[in-house]
Amino acid sequence: MDVDDLDYLASEQTPLGLICLRQRGLPGDPKRRITEITLDHEFLMSSLATASEEALATRGVAFHGGSELDVLIGGLGLGYTARAALGCEAVARVEVVELLEPVIDWCERGLIPLAAELTAEPRLRVVQGDAYARLLAPTEEHFDLILVDVDHSPEESLGSSQHAFHSPQGLARARDHLRPGGVLAVWSYAKSPDFERAMAEVFETLRTEPVPFFNPAIGAEETNWLFLGRTGS
Repeated sequence: MDVDDLDYLASEQTPLGLICLRQRGLPGDPKRRITEITLDHEFLMSSLATASEEALATRGVAFHGGSELDVLIGGLGLGYTARAALGCEAVARVEVVELLEPVIDWCERGLIPLAAELTAEPRLRVVQGDAYARLLAPTEEHFDLILVDVDHSPEESLGSSQHAFHSPQGLARARDHLRPGGVLAVWSYAKSPDFERAMAEVFETLRTEPVPFFNPAIGAEETNWLFLGRTGS
């Protein structure tokens, strides 16, 4: 990466570290600007390769198979999962829970590529909060579909340790937030046999799906993974 080509749009200290929003030119096509988020100067997400974030929503909706769906998303990021969910005809409402206030602020200020589209969407609500804490707590509000894209993987948390959410006990609490026939879908950059087994303990139906895609930034194929669990009717 050419560091001289980096434009830093915003940065702020957070409980997880220094989070930065930046843009750079695509190698071989410098006029095409890529938006990226880093955490403590380590790459977190990019507007260049969004196939798996979008698949989290579209495959989750398809796996559910219903209509007029209420969707809860853990993690806003650059907004590609939220946009993909809103693009599904079966989705009636989307609520996004984002831990880091700067990420929400960047969307509200129009700094991310999808900002205008997302802020104009009446079916979307974005709130600041800890998605894991919400899913582990009792609730009277239930959703048809819960999409989680918070950590790199169940074994590689952005926080200091693996989260209780990824255990059978945590998943059982999250399951209580679903309506009958509801779906919990979790994104990961890597396989996780332990998490797959935990999901199988809690959900009546389980799918583990690879999402292969070409990443122009490295000129190679990559594969991310989705874990999708559905409750009984």
